[in-house]
Amino acid sequence: RALLANNARLLVLPGCRHANLISRFMRLMLGRLSADWERRWGHPIALVETFVDPTLHRGTAYKVSGWVQLGQTAGWKRDADDFYLRHGTPKQVWVRELARKACAKLRAPQLPPTWATVEQSVRPKCTFHVEPILSLMAMLQGQIAEFRRPQALGYPVAGLLSLMVMAMATGVRYGAEDLADYADTLSQGQLRALGFRRDRHSGRYRAPKRTTFQRVMEAVYAPALETVLLRWQEQVLGPSQDPLVIVDGKKLRHGGRELVNMVDGQGRFLGSALTPDKTNEVPVARQMLARMDLEEKLVLADALHTCKQTAQQIHLEQGGDYLLTVKPNHHELHQELGKLFTEQPLSPSGHATDPCPNPGEELRSAGDPSLGLPGSDAHPGGLPRGAVGGELGEADPSGRGLACRAGVPDQQS
Repeated sequence: RALLANNARLLVLPGCRHANLISRFMRLMLGRLSADWERRWGHPIALVETFVDPTLHRGTAYKVSGWVQLGQTAGWKRDADDFYLRHGTPKQVWVRELARKACAKLRAPQLPPTWATVEQSVRPKCTFHVEPILSLMAMLQGQIAEFRRPQALGYPVAGLLSLMVMAMATGVRYGAEDLADYADTLSQGQLRALGFRRDRHSGRYRAPKRTTFQRVMEAVYAPALETVLLRWQEQVLGPSQDPLVIVDGKKLRHGGRELVNMVDGQGRFLGSALTPDKTNEVPVARQMLARMDLEEKLVLADALHTCKQTAQQIHLEQGGDYLLTVKPNHHELHQELGKLFTEQPLSPSGHATDPCPNPGEELRSAGDPSLGLPGSDAHPGGLPRGAVGGELGEADPSGRGLACRAGVPDQQS
């Protein structure tokens, strides 16, 4: 955000039209903008943007000045309360680079070091639309009971929790102090929309402070809150279509507690839970998976979860698949997998190097029953979940797997 500047207006009066006036002005302005900005604010500008209403203009002045059209807006506008309302008239978005390859650098997973320090210094700002926030507050009011004394209700719990969700989605990550800093950036209209009360002396809506956030985070019932957030997320985004369920346990820094998180392949939140004392994340992860629909899903987890109970629950009880890490300390399982995945040379000459089995032999499946994990039963053709058919290899009714090259001589010239 700090590396981008917006050109809000471009106006040429009817009586002042001269050839190439706009393009000359644009060249002079953009030629000094970044340097002027750095002198005033201490950092450069990498990219400039502007908007064009296609019902009124075609953006010709920007096009001839080297601007590029990225696409259209979603059709929202700011309203009087500093939230956003849909107006149904998308605008064209045009940008121009002021630094070499600025677009590629801004899209990169990591910004250049000099740019990263600029972004880190910018305080997050609320950009949420009205409808999803009001729908979240309505869900919270119906499901999360007020647990504080009446004197503390200047900040209703539904508004506080909605504010926390807004802050987290905007990039706030580091606890109550940062939440309070974020709350200070909200406008009077935004604070009113969250249900906060006016200060009786100043008449202004107050932003909650660090201690208010701390008390709410310590007292709110986490499972009920998670249920509401998952329902609201599905209402806003629709059901998750990603087939992955990623299990990840993390130690909380300085807290001495462990948290188990689940997300899909796109990073979408699927649930989280604290690990009780004197246990680990494995039983907690199984409890979380038990609440999910794993049909046609693939569960990914690290080596800590590689055990029969977890595999059986995922595959046999809930109809999903799993991809679990196997480390050398799983001695027998690690050795068996090493044998199964050893590459064999493919040669059309001689039985000694022919990968097709001799009569009476069977191919070992990649899902080998000797591994002892659910889903490792042998399948026709030696492959999991179905036999191979077609011209390159028909499933043998005898159960041997792929039929060897019938009618093809052992030695080929």
